[in-house]
Amino acid sequence: MALTALPDSRTEPDGSAVIRVLSYNIRSMRDDEDALARVIHACAPDVVLVQEAPRFFRWRKHAARLAVKSGLLVLGGGAPASGPLLLCSLRVTVERTRDILLPLTPGLHRRGFATAVVRVAGARFGVLSCHLSLRADERYAQAGMLLDELAALDAPHAIAGGDINERPDGRSFRRLAAELQDCRAVRPWGGEHTHPPGDPHQRIDAVFATPGVEVLGCGVPAGLPGVHDADLRAATDHLPVLAALRVPAAT
Repeated sequence: MALTALPDSRTEPDGSAVIRVLSYNIRSMRDDEDALARVIHACAPDVVLVQEAPRFFRWRKHAARLAVKSGLLVLGGGAPASGPLLLCSLRVTVERTRDILLPLTPGLHRRGFATAVVRVAGARFGVLSCHLSLRADERYAQAGMLLDELAALDAPHAIAGGDINERPDGRSFRRLAAELQDCRAVRPWGGEHTHPPGDPHQRIDAVFATPGVEVLGCGVPAGLPGVHDADLRAATDHLPVLAALRVPAAT
């Protein structure tokens, strides 16, 4: 069944911008790359917050190829952020980017954030892609670092998304939702659970926004025209989260 309409990207008369933000764990593009690109393209995002982008041999080439197949551009991140990657449409004007490596816990995977400050029409906002730790104590500390980095972007509004590795009732997820809008909880749209694609039963991926951003809808785009179940299952080991947001014009 087709989903109810999610607002398309547009510029409002007051200079505010309606944008589409997609968060997606792509498992280093080890699965069906064409299916992955078809899903991203069908969602028509302005910004894509990627997790588990290729980080090693020829990682830039892989990221560029995915961007071209999806009709997007590489904005930042990748190996310098230890996996998080940012893609964007031509609608986005980039002000600055910054890749951040988080403290390394011996024996665990290095984590990082891919961040940027961008403009769309009259709106100016920060974006951050994250993939938090599998270990609870480290994950909680990283959630705090995420909030600190959003504040350090020094933008009037901000959007963060990624693989939280925790359900909404978890301590780290709740730490983020206490200061940011959990977009799915604010305005549910589409599907809820993001993992695993063949039998989704838990929501561990999310898009968050600072309080001044208006959430128009957020969820898994299964059933969206052009997004096919076979592609969602073949693309990677997570389902994507798509949000439509209205970002006020900068003053």
